[in-house]
Amino acid sequence: MNRRSGFTLIELLITIAVMSILLTLAVVNLRGSQANARDEKRKTDVATIAQQLEVFYDSGSDTTTSTGVYPTTAMMNSEANVKSTLRDMDPGVLRDPTTSASSSISLVVASSTSTPTLASLNSGATYIYQPIDTTGALCTTTAQECRKFNLYYTLETNPSVLTITSKHQ
Repeated sequence: MNRRSGFTLIELLITIAVMSILLTLAVVNLRGSQANARDEKRKTDVATIAQQLEVFYDSGSDTTTSTGVYPTTAMMNSEANVKSTLRDMDPGVLRDPTTSASSSISLVVASSTSTPTLASLNSGATYIYQPIDTTGALCTTTAQECRKFNLYYTLETNPSVLTITSKHQ
């Protein structure tokens, strides 16, 4: 009786194949979970930006802006201006979750009153702020009174343009 201990080549190949399949499933599930977490961060960030815009509407900006108006594109056209205008907000909210803390902000101002396309939203890496005056035109100068706004964004898991509108539509 000559008994060999150990595994056959077939047993080893089957074990490796099963482990490979399980590992692939785990990696795919992890990537989906990470995308969902980044999407939740985007939703929270956009809601925070909208909330700060409502605070601006209610309180104004120092002595230069009266209450009852939203910031114009001129007040939101650079990172320094956004931080000055929305002064009570954490600057990290202004960056997409996929960007580093040292990169520029992901919030940009709209260039027209039309709804942005998916391409202009850069697959979730940008939030677009669109202030609108009483006539429906884009607020570009401080002389205009912005009475409403739209914030546009998109998610990794839902590639469509999503909108948050001001409370005063």
